[in-house]
Amino acid sequence: MSDSPLTTAHRLLVEAIDALSAATDAATDDDLLSVLTLCGGTSRRLDRLTVATVASLERRGTFAERGYTSTPAALGDLLGWERFEARQRVVAAEQVCPRVSLDGTALPAKLPATAAVFAAGHTGLRHVAVIARVLVSPAAERLTPDVWAGAEAQLADKAAVYTPSELQTWGTALVDALDEDGAEPDDRPPAPVNELHLTRHRGKPGGTLKARFDDAAMFDAIATVIDAHARPATGDEHRSTAQRQADALADVCGYVLDHGDVPECGGRRPHLNVLIRLEDLENRARAACLDFGGTLTPESLRMLACDAAVVPVVLNGKGQPLDVGRVTRTIPDGLRRAIAARDRGCAGCGRPPSWCEVHHIKAWQDGGDTALHNCVMLCRACHRLQHHSEWEVRIRDGLPELIPPAWIDPQRRPRRQPLLHLAA
Repeated sequence: MSDSPLTTAHRLLVEAIDALSAATDAATDDDLLSVLTLCGGTSRRLDRLTVATVASLERRGTFAERGYTSTPAALGDLLGWERFEARQRVVAAEQVCPRVSLDGTALPAKLPATAAVFAAGHTGLRHVAVIARVLVSPAAERLTPDVWAGAEAQLADKAAVYTPSELQTWGTALVDALDEDGAEPDDRPPAPVNELHLTRHRGKPGGTLKARFDDAAMFDAIATVIDAHARPATGDEHRSTAQRQADALADVCGYVLDHGDVPECGGRRPHLNVLIRLEDLENRARAACLDFGGTLTPESLRMLACDAAVVPVVLNGKGQPLDVGRVTRTIPDGLRRAIAARDRGCAGCGRPPSWCEVHHIKAWQDGGDTALHNCVMLCRACHRLQHHSEWEVRIRDGLPELIPPAWIDPQRRPRRQPLLHLAA
């Protein structure tokens, strides 16, 4: 039986890449420079094919039929991309690929000039993203359709010679120049901005908080509480003002967790979980790990161990909970603590425990136990995939792992979230 066109094309592509790789063994400097140019152009053409394929799959609704509500999520599972990489392809598909209206009418690409240079391999994905971003700015939206189309053509022409950052700067200046009248005068005061960003450190304990409060009353309420708790404890206080304020914020949040009217988070009232390995407990509690903050120092752990509101969860060497303390005597809450201690969040994507729900591996109505060996922690998106797609979950060696559908991985190799405390 002859190979299919797709199989033949793939074989030829692999043979061409192998031949190119072999030709570099005795290549001159000029030859190697040519190889880089060839690889760059080929990579861009492959990106164009990838984007066109994504657009076709979206038009057909393939990912939705297989249980996904988000194309980037499906691409991440299929190809191992980070979400930003997947979104980059989806955005490009929306901008440079032909479209179909609701009544089936064929429509050109939103950015036709950009689509042409992208198809020719003269520009890359990041250039497409920059052009799309420049042309949805407030200034660009005030341009007439003809002027807007002319700006898009100029941006596409410059994409072949400018880097993405240079194109961003040049394109912004171009659009501002074409927007001769500018925005209509607005005497209203700008809308206040009140925002708080919490970012966990990667690969080390702790995180960063960054905030802005234009609302004077909100800022005053926060500042008043922190100021009251940040006063120097003694006359020879060695902590800086910033350190005292950081300690004050942590003290206030800890008090609220213990005594405040805090909404339930992921099916339970928020509290502080301290995860302790058995060997560390036997070694006078020298190390432990928090749900959000990462690994504790021995000093911080010993201080927390004196607090009755802290729930200790003892783990064995494989990360399996051996004993779960409880603030209350309700079994579901204690079971959830055990699952959170074992899974450390969503077993599918790693979202934190507060974003997650508990899923019965064998459905409760089918006789599945509400027990540690039959439960796994999943965020809402991953939980939905368990019920509406061919993904499967199981417990192996006491830890959860997910088995992808055959269309994602023909060998259906199990996937497991990296548990840093076990790697260490």
